[in-house]
Amino acid sequence: MSDQTAKYLVTGASGQLGSLVLADLVKKVPAENVAALVRRPESAAPLEALNIEVRIGDYDDPVALELAFKGIDRLLLISASEVGKRTAQHKNAIDAAKAAGVGFLVYTSILRADSTPIGLAAEHKATEEAIKASGIPHAFLRNGWYTENKTASIAPALEHGAYIGSAGEGRFSSAARQDYAEAAVAVLTAETPEHGAVYELAGDESYSMAEFAAEIASAAGKPVAYVDMGEVEFAGALESAGLPGPIAAMLADSDASAAKGALQDDSHTLQRLIGRPTTPWAETVRAAVKELTFA
Repeated sequence: MSDQTAKYLVTGASGQLGSLVLADLVKKVPAENVAALVRRPESAAPLEALNIEVRIGDYDDPVALELAFKGIDRLLLISASEVGKRTAQHKNAIDAAKAAGVGFLVYTSILRADSTPIGLAAEHKATEEAIKASGIPHAFLRNGWYTENKTASIAPALEHGAYIGSAGEGRFSSAARQDYAEAAVAVLTAETPEHGAVYELAGDESYSMAEFAAEIASAAGKPVAYVDMGEVEFAGALESAGLPGPIAAMLADSDASAAKGALQDDSHTLQRLIGRPTTPWAETVRAAVKELTFA
């Protein structure tokens, strides 16, 4: 049962995860009890269609954050998108939440944040430590990979007949972004939130990138092979394709870490939280291929 009386706020509300969370949240609690945080007023219109309150605030503006968090009982802090700046930005949000008297904070972290070799985890680990130090009752959603992280590269894979990476035979236990959104709502709206809970979240099934490429090929009806590269070579290929150097390096590091098992998990915690099997990765692949085919 969800708490129908609490006032909820979701940060990053206009983002891919935040928008899904809000769409599910208003099905569980009254819309008048839901607020959304966006950085720019022009992002408010689609959210106002849900009949929720939209507040303006930026992770770099502690004063605006504290004002935005006033009167909030439960806060979903969705991790910021600017890799390299997130520790400071999240600390601003945590300090603002404490000053505003937020009663419960849920943070979207990364799978096994305290032990994973993935470089991307450093900021998540630092954020978790800052939340613990704040004294705010909290829970951590340690999200594994979104299947959409991988389907985003289907278009060039179809164009070149090759899906490149540096994951070797490593396996990904990914789930659809919608699955993680529903998990966030489940934890956020629990009648009695569990302070200090840590949820390691991942898909029910795992796959290698060779299997992923084969599924693309099957769905598209054309050859697509997985081409494995060294981490440095893969980062260089991504940069040549137009990605900024730091992002390319981060993606290559994540793939190389997956080769060591960093993104595989068989706990099925996500399934238990959402009360259904996670979305099959092949289903997400086929939907992405279909969308490209009919675009």
